[in-house]
Amino acid sequence: MVIGFASDHRGYKLKEELKEKLQEKYEIKDYGTDSDQSTDYPDYAFKLGEAVRDKKVNYGVAICGSGIGISIACNKVKGIRCAKVNNKEEAEVTRVDNDSNIIAFSEKVPLQEALVMIETFINTPCSMEEKHIRRRNKIKEYEERI
Repeated sequence: MVIGFASDHRGYKLKEELKEKLQEKYEIKDYGTDSDQSTDYPDYAFKLGEAVRDKKVNYGVAICGSGIGISIACNKVKGIRCAKVNNKEEAEVTRVDNDSNIIAFSEKVPLQEALVMIETFINTPCSMEEKHIRRRNKIKEYEERI
C-alpha cells in the first residue's frame, strides 16, 4: 500500500510526524512541502491529487491549517474525492459512502487521532450498496460533462 502526503507550511510538522510513524507499515510518497516556510497549499494539493488520479499512490493525506483549503484544491483534480474529516467516524463514512481517495485535516489534529483517522480511512472498504454506487456515479457523470 502506497500513501501520498501533501501539506502546506502549517501542516508540515504533522505531515512529517505521520510519515515517520507510518513508514514502517506503508510505502510513503511525499508531494511537499519540504519545510515550514510559507507556501501555497494548492501547489501540493494538485501534485497529490494527480498522483492519486494516476495511481502512483493508493490514497492521499492532505494537511493545511484548517484542512479546508487543501481539500478544496485536491477536489479540483478530476477523479479526486477528497473529504475534510474531523474524526474516525467521518474517515470511515467517507470511504463507505463516497469511496473517497484523499482525506484532509487540520494541522491542529493531535498525532494519535490523525493516525487513527488514516488507518480507518485506508482500511475501510467502500460500500457496494446500489444507493451508494448510484450517488457516486452521478458525481462521476457530472464530472465527465464539465
